[in-house]
Amino acid sequence: MDGHGEMGLIRENFDPSLVGRMKEDGYECRSGSDNFEGASGDDQDAAADGPPKKKKYHRHTPHQIQELESFFKECPHPDEKQRMELSGRLVLESKQIKFWFQNRRTQMKTQLERHENVILRQENDKLRAQNDLLKQAMTSPICNSCGGPKMPGEICYEQHQLRIDNARLKDELSRICALTNKFLGRPFLSSASPIPSLGLNSNLELAVGRNGFGGLNDAGTTLPMGFDFGDGAMLPFMKPMANEMPYDRSAFVDVALAAMGELIKMAQMDNPLWVKGLDGRMETLNLEEYRRTFSSCTGMKPSGYTTEATREIGLVFLRGLDLVETLMDANRWAEMFPCMISRAATIDVLSSGMGVTIDNALQVMDAEFQVLSPLVPVRQVRFVRFCKQHSEGVWAVVDVSIDASQNAANTQIFPNCRRLPSGCVIQDMDNKYSKVTWVEHSEYDDSAVHYLLRPLLSSGFGFGAHRWVATLQRQSDFLAVLMSPNIPGEDNTGITIAGRKSMLKLAQRMTYNFCAGVCASSVHKWDKLSVGNVGEDVRVMTRKNINYPGEPSGVVLSAATSVWMPITQRRLFDFLRDEQMRGQWDILLNGGPMQEMVNVAKGPEHGNCVSLLRGSAIKANENNMLILQETWSDVSGALVVYAPVDISSMSVVMNGGDSAHVALLPSGFAILPGISHSYHGGQSNSNGLLVKPDIDGSILTVGFQILVNSAPTAKLTVESVETVNNLISCTIQKIKAALAGT
Repeated sequence: MDGHGEMGLIRENFDPSLVGRMKEDGYECRSGSDNFEGASGDDQDAAADGPPKKKKYHRHTPHQIQELESFFKECPHPDEKQRMELSGRLVLESKQIKFWFQNRRTQMKTQLERHENVILRQENDKLRAQNDLLKQAMTSPICNSCGGPKMPGEICYEQHQLRIDNARLKDELSRICALTNKFLGRPFLSSASPIPSLGLNSNLELAVGRNGFGGLNDAGTTLPMGFDFGDGAMLPFMKPMANEMPYDRSAFVDVALAAMGELIKMAQMDNPLWVKGLDGRMETLNLEEYRRTFSSCTGMKPSGYTTEATREIGLVFLRGLDLVETLMDANRWAEMFPCMISRAATIDVLSSGMGVTIDNALQVMDAEFQVLSPLVPVRQVRFVRFCKQHSEGVWAVVDVSIDASQNAANTQIFPNCRRLPSGCVIQDMDNKYSKVTWVEHSEYDDSAVHYLLRPLLSSGFGFGAHRWVATLQRQSDFLAVLMSPNIPGEDNTGITIAGRKSMLKLAQRMTYNFCAGVCASSVHKWDKLSVGNVGEDVRVMTRKNINYPGEPSGVVLSAATSVWMPITQRRLFDFLRDEQMRGQWDILLNGGPMQEMVNVAKGPEHGNCVSLLRGSAIKANENNMLILQETWSDVSGALVVYAPVDISSMSVVMNGGDSAHVALLPSGFAILPGISHSYHGGQSNSNGLLVKPDIDGSILTVGFQILVNSAPTAKLTVESVETVNNLISCTIQKIKAALAGT
């Protein structure tokens, strides 16, 4: 029966007395249980001729109501077959079943409308109250900065400034008291005077005192930090993103304090947490002892993840405060470790420190960590960084990962690595050096790592503490040279000091772009290519440069791979950096000789320098070619990066001019320790001493960036991809052939 017929039956069988009962019960208790016995069609026709019959009222039994309610929950709109089934089971007519369901649906609709009306009425009352507050605020405006009246002329300028300062100091005092409460574990009243030193009352300082770190007098002048050569930032780092964190900030304080306590214990000397190597230097974490000592700050270890944990101690030619300030600044931190950090950003500052110092500073950061090989994926980590001064001249900076998947906007933001409490304890020494104890502890998914690089990572040589300390020592030596009034070097061109600094700045950008191309970090937007003739271990990518400063416009093709070399790191490094040997592997030189024009040292280690090479012309009418090259080597690896440069542009740079617009497309080599595949991280002998990894060769990463077309809209051809792939293959073959006979 259609809708109109149903409504007709309802009106025909409706008893006005039912309205009163429905109003009294409010459709809440009856559940459509009352009904009328419907008449058949013949009865209705007969009623039209004769006097109207009085309708017979029928009340359902509790059993019938229970069965109908249960069925209504499952199916509010039964069809004819279902109604007939209920009719036979409950001994009711089909029309009674039909009318009951109609009444029940009407009852539910009324209840829903009544509930919606209540909610709308509450929202209306709330909006009316907010409107009243806004009207009141408009009648007496208040200054947001100082809390005073906003009407001009009512207070003098001095009073206005005092109120602003007062509001700022109150906010700072409240923040300090909140942090103090966390440290002391008891309420701290802001009216108390004066504020005690957090370091003296902290349990963390007592732990530091037991392990032998003492407060030492600050001697000597501080060394300026950063790589700013006078004209601002030079690398395209990530910008801080304000108001991005949807987390409970107070929870981060608890996590940071727990991580700081763990770092201090792990940095103590003669600690059973660490297993020493056979050489007496390399240390790896005793995982069983660690699990007994600490509870996890980051939750359960994900299934399939691998643990790596190392510790290293070294002296750095930097004052402790300078190093701490560098670590707490995302841009300066990435500049200090350019081959390890591809990008870094401060997401949120939870505490900027105590007064004018950075003691107790707490912030949330994002970072991308890299190993110079396309076969190792970039590690993306979000973590909190906490800095604390434990005593005079003793600082500690700790990182610990936070769950980035809590951000609903991006639930898979950092899936491949977790940073457990890691960082460094820094102690000032009397000779302008700092003693740095670095602890690196992480869990990562090694399923995406190529089998050739897995021993490197599991042994700690990939992201381990010794690599951080070695890089820090090398970079601090470079800073000392940079701040020296006379930059050492050899040349026959009469280059000025300003020219040398400009040349160092250009080389830094070149190395930064080389690392970004080899590791495929998010610094540039790369598109990965798959071509049939390219091997699976060669990663080929492309990107389009449109008005990008410091690079030529057009389509850039990048190709990189890593191969095993049965040659030591030192021997391979000396061969690749030697300009006299360059013709044996550089295909683009066609075997021509090279001459070193300028050599600017970056530190005391042999081979750590920036040089300018010139190719001798084979014919008299050919222009000489210039190549800018940077080389360095330490215990963690070596690097040889170069790029062809325009002669006129380099003339400007060597005279101290701006190098920001010199177009560069770098290529080069990264050399990593070759750990034997028979080694597994944390192996110990029968005496409990850590087995030293067997380094019987090296891993050579070869990377090229080539401008294949100067038009950014041009299409990339298969021939271009095959050309750069052949360039990599031929270069590796030439290097192997040249070193095989020596």
